[in-house]
Amino acid sequence: MKLQPDKSNAPTINAYGEGWIEVNGQKFTQAMRVSSLPNTPPGPWSAQHFDTLSDQDFAHADTTGAELVIFGSGTKLRFPKPEWLAPLICLGIGVETMDTAAACRTYNILASEGRKVTALLLIET
Repeated sequence: MKLQPDKSNAPTINAYGEGWIEVNGQKFTQAMRVSSLPNTPPGPWSAQHFDTLSDQDFAHADTTGAELVIFGSGTKLRFPKPEWLAPLICLGIGVETMDTAAACRTYNILASEGRKVTALLLIET
């Protein structure tokens, strides 16, 4: 009987702390996007701080092919305006909001299960 899950090829969030997130050994200190979708390396996200978010930050996020987007809202749970998420929802993409630490953990679990998930993560100090 096999007791451990299969290894996923998706990028893995190895660690995180105040002001940084490490993905596959690469440290990010500004808002970032990480995805379990093939040929989608982790990289910067246009958003920088929750107070400056706009519909454009979500509209231009590379979520093509994702079935779920996890929004990490920073150090505390804050919800974006529903109209900012409407384009994603109209495409049939689910959206979940949580603080960035919880979003990191949730992304790793879903990616390891083979789910098509993208995390949009605000990094705050």
